[in-house]
Amino acid sequence: MTDLSMMQTGESLLKFPTAFPIKVMGLTRDGFAQAIVTVVQKHAPDFEPATVEMRASSHGKYLSLTCTVNATSREQLDDLYRDLTSHPMVSMVL
Repeated sequence: MTDLSMMQTGESLLKFPTAFPIKVMGLTRDGFAQAIVTVVQKHAPDFEPATVEMRASSHGKYLSLTCTVNATSREQLDDLYRDLTSHPMVSMVL
């Protein structure tokens, strides 16, 4: 099966389990990192908060967090993305 036909049928190109980085961006404010870790751990209970990579924007207005989860299924990733993108503190998820 080709990559295109897999995408058309909804099959995943990823092989699970896999380490999957998710970048979450939002305004720099108290509680942002902890709120994101809480959402991530809801979907990936084995996620270790100490592994979060944080980077502030050049003027410090925004903070990006990279959380690498042990993804076990496409459904898990889809649910995690939905929760993160609907969170009021989140501006963008990649």
